[in-house]
Amino acid sequence: MARAFILVLDSLGVGGAPDAASFGDAGANTLLHIADRMPLALPHLASLGLGLAAGLSAGRNPLPPQPLIGQYGVAREVSRGKDTITGHWEIAGVPLAFDWGYFPHRIPAFPQQLIDGIVSRCALPGLLAMCHASGTQVIEDFGEEHIRTGKPIAYTSADSVLQIAAHEVHFGLERLYEVCRVARELTYPMNIGRVIARPFVGETAATFTRTGHRKDYAVKPPAPTLLDRVSAAGRDVVSVGKIGDIFAHSGTGREIKVSGNPAFLEATLSGMDSLGEGGLLMTNFVDFDTEFGHRRDAIGYGRALEAFDGEVPRIMAKLRKGDLLVLTADHGNDPSWTGTDHTREQIPIMSYQPGNTPTCIGLRHSFADIGQSVAAHLGVGPLASGTAWAMDGSP
Repeated sequence: MARAFILVLDSLGVGGAPDAASFGDAGANTLLHIADRMPLALPHLASLGLGLAAGLSAGRNPLPPQPLIGQYGVAREVSRGKDTITGHWEIAGVPLAFDWGYFPHRIPAFPQQLIDGIVSRCALPGLLAMCHASGTQVIEDFGEEHIRTGKPIAYTSADSVLQIAAHEVHFGLERLYEVCRVARELTYPMNIGRVIARPFVGETAATFTRTGHRKDYAVKPPAPTLLDRVSAAGRDVVSVGKIGDIFAHSGTGREIKVSGNPAFLEATLSGMDSLGEGGLLMTNFVDFDTEFGHRRDAIGYGRALEAFDGEVPRIMAKLRKGDLLVLTADHGNDPSWTGTDHTREQIPIMSYQPGNTPTCIGLRHSFADIGQSVAAHLGVGPLASGTAWAMDGSP
C-alpha cells in the first residue's frame, strides 16, 4: 500500500503572493533574495523543481537548471495569515475562514487583564518586555534582569502568538511550561493561535542560548485534517519536530521531538524506515525559519539549504514503489526584509513518486491542494477543501 511523506522547509517562500501588500510584504521573496546574496548550489532541489517553481511564482528561476525528475508547482494561501499554524493547517486541508487575534504594536502589547491573570495565577513577581520583539534579541535585552528578578520575558510578533521565555535552571523548565499552560487558557477568548514556551540557558547577555525544549500550545484545528483522516483510517502517522504541537496533538500519531535540522533529518529517515503501509510522515524543518529567516541571515539560510540539498539523495533512497514525497513550505521569511516577521509569499510544491512523469502541476489556488492530493494518494479522501492534482501531471 502507498505511503506519503510531507517535508516542510519552514519559511521557504518563493514570492508572488497577490495580497502581499496588505501584509506589508509586497516584493518579498525568500528564495530569490537569498540567491541574490550568494550563488546557491541546490542541484537536487532544482531537479525536483524548486527553481522552476520560483520562476512560476515570481518570473525568475534563481537556480542553475537541472533535468526535472518530479512534479512541481506553486501554491497560494487562501487563509488570512502568514504564520506557522495557518500554513500547516491549510496544507493539511483546513484553510481558516476566520481571522486570528493579534496583539497591538504598543507597550505593553498585552491587555492588563491578561498580564494580571498570568502573574496572579502563577505567583510571579511580574513580566518583562511585553512587546513585539525578536526572540533572540529580547532574551539578550532582558535575560539578566529575568535571572535577577524571576520575572519571565513575554513578547509577541506579527503572528497570533504569545511567547514566554525563561531560564531553564534559574526559573525551571516545568515551571515555564505551567506558566504557558495558564497563558494558553487565558488567551483562548482572544483567539490567539499559539502560546510558545521559549527556554534558554547561559548566564550573561553574551552567552544566552535558546534550547531545544521549546513547546507550543496551539489551538486544535477547527475541522479534521489530513492527519486526522489518516489516523481515523487506522493507518500509521509519524510527526517529526513541532508537527505534534502545531496540530495540538490531534491525529499526529507517533511524535518524535528532536531539535535542529540534522536531528530532524535523521528522525525523518528513521521514520521512513518504520512507517507502516498506507501511512503518513510529516516533518517540519524549523531551523530555516528560526535560525536564519527571523535573524535576517541570508547567507546562513543559503548554507542551510545547501546542507539540506546534500541530504536529499538519502531521503529519495528510502522511497519504495508507490510512495509519494512532497517538499513544500508554510509561509515566507525573507531574510532581506525589514523587521523580523514572516513574509506573505506563495510556496513551492515539489512532488515525487518513483517512476512518475516529470511535469508542472501549475499554480494551485490553495495550500489545501497538497493535503487533498496526499489524501487521494492514500485513499483517505476527499478532504473538505482543496483540489488534488493528477499524479500523471495533468491539471
